[in-house]
Amino acid sequence: MSEPTAHPNTMADSVNTALFKSRVNFVLALAEHLHTAGTSVNRLEGAIDRIAKKLQLQISIWSNPTGIMISFLDPVLGEPYTITRVLRLKPGDTDLARLADADAIAEQVISGKMDIADGLARLKVRDADPTWFKKLGLIACFGMASAMVVSQFPRTGWYDFGASALLGMAIGVLALISAHKPRLYDASEAIAAFGVTLTASLIAAFVAPLSLQPVIISALIIMMPGMMLTVAINELASQQLASGSARFAGAITILMKLTFGSILGVQLVSMLQWPALSNVSAGVLPDWMPLLMLVPGAFALAVLFKAHWRDVPVAMAAVFLGFGVMKACTLIPALSDGATPTPAFISALAITAASNLYARYFNRPGALIRVPGIILLVPGSVGFRTFNVAFGHDATSSLDLAISLLAALIALVAGILFGNLLVPSRRNL
Repeated sequence: MSEPTAHPNTMADSVNTALFKSRVNFVLALAEHLHTAGTSVNRLEGAIDRIAKKLQLQISIWSNPTGIMISFLDPVLGEPYTITRVLRLKPGDTDLARLADADAIAEQVISGKMDIADGLARLKVRDADPTWFKKLGLIACFGMASAMVVSQFPRTGWYDFGASALLGMAIGVLALISAHKPRLYDASEAIAAFGVTLTASLIAAFVAPLSLQPVIISALIIMMPGMMLTVAINELASQQLASGSARFAGAITILMKLTFGSILGVQLVSMLQWPALSNVSAGVLPDWMPLLMLVPGAFALAVLFKAHWRDVPVAMAAVFLGFGVMKACTLIPALSDGATPTPAFISALAITAASNLYARYFNRPGALIRVPGIILLVPGSVGFRTFNVAFGHDATSSLDLAISLLAALIALVAGILFGNLLVPSRRNL
């Protein structure tokens, strides 16, 4: 007896269903990949919507810092029936390499240079755990970034420089250890602030005179959520109200943990009555030091943002651009009167426009320039100081700092929005 043959329509439906499933799986994997890379909600949703249209999928996407929901129009039943997937995810950290990989894979799949199965397989490849050599390099980059930041403070000296570098490397060790320990990770900001404050005070009392506040801020600078605050305000300005509010609340929570740890350290030092050595006669860093440290500092930031080695020069150039525009603006009296943060606005505008030009010309993510270029402009340290002063019951000073923080955030977001108007982005990423 001959086997029954499948009806042609049944075979076509089977093929179409398989194709639909592969496309859905690719879109879900890409969304997760972008979310893990720290992509802002408005850019993530725009990118996924664009990819879905190219793959002939009708979707509705809603994203927030801790998850994604995507509804796909059912290809069999049609409207109003949908298939909805919910992805529960942790807030992503900035990962320029993952972002660049996701962008390249999506472009190749859309253009037909890569089939969906291969693209899906590449998206699901997990990053290998860093080797000991790479971990040591990351720790060194934490130290270089902290040393670069302290060199930008006025009247800081060699002792401050060395202490910031050592404490920054200690923060790097804590970050690597806590990455795979959820409980430690949740408390890492408070532990880091307490440890840095206590250790810096110990050095200032018994080893060498230090400028305590610049050293503490510089050591903790990588943990400060300045970029998160900026992204949150940008999302709110883009009408992403739920995500912006959640991200803003997360940033404030991190600032509160940092502040609590620092104040706890200060109270312990006060209880122990450690005398601070006078740094009046201590030498200051030479005038050329801030510019010199910009080179290793920019390299360290590129590595900490996990850029591919081929993209490190681009990320470093972006840091130089942001810093250079800011410094150039401060040399103009009309722009540096301190009444409004105009230099931050102009710098953010220049960085955003440059990132969009880069994306349009080189067909690569503009985030490779936008994120490193804006990092030295974000007011994370101002938020940290605001909470410290507020906990010290100095309402007037804390209000002044809070207004300065808000003004800086508004200037940065306005610069980003105007930069996108000046040079429209070719792509969402």
